[in-house]
Amino acid sequence: MFGQLLILFVTVPFIELYILIEMGSRLGVIPTLGLVVITGIAGAALAKHQGLGVMRRIQNEMSLGQMPGDALFDGLLVLIGAILLLTPGILTDLIGFLLLIPGTRLLFKKHLKNWASKKIRSGEIVYTQSGQYV
Repeated sequence: MFGQLLILFVTVPFIELYILIEMGSRLGVIPTLGLVVITGIAGAALAKHQGLGVMRRIQNEMSLGQMPGDALFDGLLVLIGAILLLTPGILTDLIGFLLLIPGTRLLFKKHLKNWASKKIRSGEIVYTQSGQYV
């Protein structure tokens, strides 16, 4: 796990720098910086809108006495998307936007749910329900 995180935190910034340098050399510095700022502003607005929608779904499902399973996965993915949009760069912005758009978030959610199911079945993740181990 440490090795994977190390690779992630070393490789992604290099890829982002490469993309930004290439864009800057082809488009110019001002348009490249403008694109980074615009994606940040648009991403923040989209993250707020999607986040509030997910919060309403969670509250609605809980008021009906239901466990908000899908809505919690959506909330996690919206949070990750918002964090990625705060990180300067084009690649992280692209992934962040994909996590905030409901249609593409569905694909990520499917993979996340499959991953969580495998971890639960293997015993790597244990969850409780009503104070009892399940």
